[in-house]
Amino acid sequence: MNPADHIVQPRRQFLWELGAGFGGLALSSLLDRDGFFSTRATAAVKSDASPLEQRCPVLPTKAKSCIFLFMFGGPSQVDLFDYKPELQRRDGQTIDNEFRRGATTKATLQASRRTFRQYGESGQWCSDAFPHIARHMDKLAVVKSLYSDSFAHGSALLQMNSGRILQGHPSIGAWMSYGLGTLNQNLPSYVVMLDPRGGPTTGPPNWSSGYMPAVYQGTILRTAGEPILNLKPSDGSTRAMQRREIDFINELNAAHEASHPGYSELAARISSYELAFNLQATAPEALDLTQEDQRTLDLYGVNEPKPQWHSLAQGPAAFGRQCLTARRLVERGVRFVQLYSGGGGAGGQNTWDGHHGIEENLKIHAPEVDRPIAALLADLEQRGLLEETLVVWGGEFGRMPVSETYNTGGKPGGRDHNPKGFTYWMAGAGVKGGVSYGETDELGEAAVVNPHHLRDLHATILHLMGLDHKKLTYFHGGLEEKLTGVVDANVIRGIIA
Repeated sequence: MNPADHIVQPRRQFLWELGAGFGGLALSSLLDRDGFFSTRATAAVKSDASPLEQRCPVLPTKAKSCIFLFMFGGPSQVDLFDYKPELQRRDGQTIDNEFRRGATTKATLQASRRTFRQYGESGQWCSDAFPHIARHMDKLAVVKSLYSDSFAHGSALLQMNSGRILQGHPSIGAWMSYGLGTLNQNLPSYVVMLDPRGGPTTGPPNWSSGYMPAVYQGTILRTAGEPILNLKPSDGSTRAMQRREIDFINELNAAHEASHPGYSELAARISSYELAFNLQATAPEALDLTQEDQRTLDLYGVNEPKPQWHSLAQGPAAFGRQCLTARRLVERGVRFVQLYSGGGGAGGQNTWDGHHGIEENLKIHAPEVDRPIAALLADLEQRGLLEETLVVWGGEFGRMPVSETYNTGGKPGGRDHNPKGFTYWMAGAGVKGGVSYGETDELGEAAVVNPHHLRDLHATILHLMGLDHKKLTYFHGGLEEKLTGVVDANVIRGIIA
């Protein structure tokens, strides 16, 4: 590419934003001849189509849906999947540890108290914190060399969910809905389920549609009471009466839309009215777990009693219900489902944020997700859904291999945030199972072999779903915005079958 392009294109974009009146008309003609407008996103919706109209993938794929299992707080890779014999040998030794960007202190190495074994034909490592998931290691592609930019929960969450550390950008689920539409117009394309203990730091921006139309944002399913509020019609209102009212409102919106071409919010509003009406009939059935047999409910741990040993422990029932609901939703054509484990303010044992004792943290949270996730993988596989469902597991960052005292008043035993080297795994559609990809250093602190920024993770998820991260763009503020941003991203080819 000509280096001058870096100068010419931004200048044209600046002039386009600056141009107004008759001068802007002349400028738009010149820019059109120069190809400026030809780069706009091709995924934009026609004015006479639903914003969530199903669209074909641009890349070959079997994937239809994605389930993102988000461990809010930052799960410890060195206690779960990233076995480090050298860390075990050097337990108690002092090293220089970069606990924040550019801030280094003396710290004490803390070996994992977990027992690691190799599992399956692939011989992948997994600790005894996940005895059920361990049986599925041959299905997983474990990426052990990811890194990101922020040591703080809020910005790290936003970056993992939207590609940026600042609010205002569409989340990955919104990008997927925008690029692929929905398989079922009677259910939301993008669903989010939060932990019963609360939502994540920075809240709704993590499932926002950003500068895209609101129709692409995530729909929250509540953890208690009615999953979706206001589904039942008001007293005395029949379905026929509602249908006539919505038809009349949509007719007015359509007439207004006809005189405002390109105003996508109107199409989104029409679509949302239709979805709300259809949800009254479809959501109760899709979310009704009583339709499942007892064996399936037991597999997910749905009826397990809440543990009494710790006030924050949930046991597998809550996350099990969410995993089973996720399977039912993708079975019915929901495009993207995100489940959060861990909730409420960061810094305590209510999330995977193990500052105040990594062993206590794992004892609380690992049993909550281990059985449900293993059940989800087995259930999807036996129903023939795993080959068309991408399952993604991880958090906003990992943990340090040293004992933390910085945030604990000197109390040892915890682990601090670590965005320099952490683990994600994927399974299902298009993923090469039984693969361990990349490495952190001998202590598990920083990615050193095949390191990949999380933008590469996003590019890989989009690729597996049949989307090209370079071509999936949305024109906003004079820029062709992308989930992966302006820095080049690379698909992690080593985990693709």
